[in-house]
Amino acid sequence: MIDEIKKRALHRTKILEGQMRGLEKMIDNEDYCMDIITQSLAIQKSLRSLNKLLVENHLRTHVADMFAAGGDQQDMAVAELLKVYELNNNRGE
Repeated sequence: MIDEIKKRALHRTKILEGQMRGLEKMIDNEDYCMDIITQSLAIQKSLRSLNKLLVENHLRTHVADMFAAGGDQQDMAVAELLKVYELNNNRGE
């Protein structure tokens, strides 16, 4: 991984960890539903931010190398990206 992206991704996971603990506590305490939903949505936003970092790293490293190699490697890179795109669009939101 690119050092700066790794640093930012690890920071994001620490934030997510705290957010998840907070959500669990809110549910356990039977907090107001809208507050729980708001926390859940904040976690989803944080996950999207983490995913963006991971995709950026993949594009700048693996995909760049795969495209440079050409042929089957390039086709595999395209297939991977299409799969992620499809997963993202079939989230059921």
